[in-house]
Amino acid sequence: MKINPSEHENDVENLRVQALVNLEQGAVTPGYSANLDEVLYYLNEALATELVCVLRYRSHHFMARGIHAKGIAQEFLVHASEELIHADMIAARIVQLGGEPNFSPDGLNARSHVEFTASKTLAEMIRENLIAERIAIDSYRDLIQYLANDDPTTSRMLKEILATEEAHADELADWLDDFPATNVSEIFSK
Repeated sequence: MKINPSEHENDVENLRVQALVNLEQGAVTPGYSANLDEVLYYLNEALATELVCVLRYRSHHFMARGIHAKGIAQEFLVHASEELIHADMIAARIVQLGGEPNFSPDGLNARSHVEFTASKTLAEMIRENLIAERIAIDSYRDLIQYLANDDPTTSRMLKEILATEEAHADELADWLDDFPATNVSEIFSK
């Protein structure tokens, strides 16, 4: 393909003109095709989801008891740290898009896709965390599909987060193998 230099100059000039439109919006250029208000709303829901996961994993880290608790409790703390990294990534993207990340504890559970649960046994903790990870996985998949090609930066970030959530879910499911079969069926019958 041969490029005509005069056409390229016109494209550069057009890009410069477009870049001056709403200059104060930073990264959100006229070429941003997603519905910005909706994206910010969904990202704040994702932020709330990650924050609830951080709190639940940290709670479970401290409350885990039983023969298998030590190693799993330590992994709960690792998961909490990874969820906090996700929250920070999402909050940074919200700011980059000109929004305000909602860290308010008021209504945190209402904004989140997952629940903060007070589990008593290690098996219940694993179960509740696995449920939350599976909800997050489907939420991120839906949001990635919603964004399609309209916001590739946010989509790429969410795909990275999704991969970690899938790894968490896989690990949690494996942990259930450490429990007698009767306990596992009880766990999933709730």
